[in-house]
Amino acid sequence: MMTEQLVRLGSRESSLALAQTHQVAEALRQQWPALQVEIHTFKTQGDIILDTALSKAGDKGLFVKELEVALLERQIDVAVHSMKDMPGAFPDGLALVSFGEREDARDVLVSKNSVPFEALPAGAVVGTSSLRREAQLRRLRPDLTYQVIRGNLQTRYRKLEEGPYEAIVLAAAGIRRLGWQDRITQAFDAWEQSIPAVAQGILGLEFRVEDGRIRNLIQPLLRPAVEVARLAERAVLTTLAGGCQLPLGAYCRPCEYGYEMKGVVLSVDGTEAVYAYTTFEAPDAVAAGQRLAQDLLQQGGKAILDVIRPA
Repeated sequence: MMTEQLVRLGSRESSLALAQTHQVAEALRQQWPALQVEIHTFKTQGDIILDTALSKAGDKGLFVKELEVALLERQIDVAVHSMKDMPGAFPDGLALVSFGEREDARDVLVSKNSVPFEALPAGAVVGTSSLRREAQLRRLRPDLTYQVIRGNLQTRYRKLEEGPYEAIVLAAAGIRRLGWQDRITQAFDAWEQSIPAVAQGILGLEFRVEDGRIRNLIQPLLRPAVEVARLAERAVLTTLAGGCQLPLGAYCRPCEYGYEMKGVVLSVDGTEAVYAYTTFEAPDAVAAGQRLAQDLLQQGGKAILDVIRPA
């Protein structure tokens, strides 16, 4: 039964997704001690399709559609997402905000025997599920062999130990949220080496626009600087009409001018890359993201994306 003191959170079934959702649940309970919080789990298409590269399996909705359907059908009140899994557009009637502080946004290397990226032998197999990561890493080490690796974090670690991989590349945020930071061999610089996926490290809360009660309950959980980064980076994504199948990234961070953001569009093999940079103040986050995306397109990003999208 639905009551004013109950909030139903929706989560994917993976250990990481549940850890993130429990983090949201605990924050809600601390903010509203009388609140009852339930967690409902769902299996998404992205959890089912594990034998295909994400770039070939469809759009970013692979990891969120089932949760959004549950929201619209009122089975849950809030869907908890890794914001980087969110497509640029989402269904009418739903709203999206960030939750809490941003976790480490960087990409990280986990290797056998803790061998750093620069010391991996030529030809060594590096596993990643992201075209964006692969393209940027190819620019740093074109002599390595890059192969697709899928599955949850536990599965990828097992494949690293048992398979042909010398190393795998993952998001720092997921590893840290599971408390596995001691497994990280090294982190790639988010500004100079591997620009993160849009909103990487940010948790998203999706809810029905009409639900003022939920909006009021989660409002204290927002952090202004994280919301600015979410708005700016996702404006890049929506303007480029991008998704996980496209090698593009954007990273926003505070600076002396207010905020600065760097974006990149790459060819799949990493031989071509277009970068753009902008600074802005908080109220201009969306406009700044749109402006940076247009700069990327005009400087050669459109030609790169026009080649990739049909494929």
